[in-house]
Amino acid sequence: MPRKPKPHANGHCRIVLTGGPGGGKTTAGDLFRREMGDQVVLVPEAATMVFSGGFPRLTQPDAVHAAQRAIYHVQIHLEEAVMAQHPEQILLCDRGTVDGAAYWPGSSDGFFEDIGSTLERELSRYDAVIFFESAAVGHMSIEGGNPIRNESMEQAVKLDHKLRRLWSQHPQFTLVPHNPSFFKKISFGLAMLDKIVSELGCKERRKKR
Repeated sequence: MPRKPKPHANGHCRIVLTGGPGGGKTTAGDLFRREMGDQVVLVPEAATMVFSGGFPRLTQPDAVHAAQRAIYHVQIHLEEAVMAQHPEQILLCDRGTVDGAAYWPGSSDGFFEDIGSTLERELSRYDAVIFFESAAVGHMSIEGGNPIRNESMEQAVKLDHKLRRLWSQHPQFTLVPHNPSFFKKISFGLAMLDKIVSELGCKERRKKR
């Protein structure tokens, strides 16, 4: 049975929504935010912000390294900024700092060495992880409304497997598997998210601050 993580010193509850490209995490996060009202705030995907802001998305290893370093630091400071702006709300992070290791050319250990951290340290930033498996795993299209996404079906499956291998080491990891019905998949994901928020005691911790 997953052990309950220790509360962060700042009283915030941080939950990561992640998974391979085309998994539905962004949709789920937005729907849950709408459902919960002012109880939660969504931390947008750092990679989308970086690349849509003009950072070149290239395939050369050195360029990918540079991009993932930039995304990591944007992620760190983006979470801090959102926490400062919304001190009473639960943070739903559209991806987290561990994601960069899956996109890093070569061994994922190289990513953590480069940023001066470890997988364990980055996992401990978050109270729970909800992993939305990519639709590509079920051989379904991953085309959507994010123009920054450029992965092929094969690349999406590989990324999904890498991301799952890393994030599944978190003690509060929940898998939302692929389902031919997107509605059923998102409904299951939302139910798991609601359950995790209750189990972690995020609401109670906020009331005690």
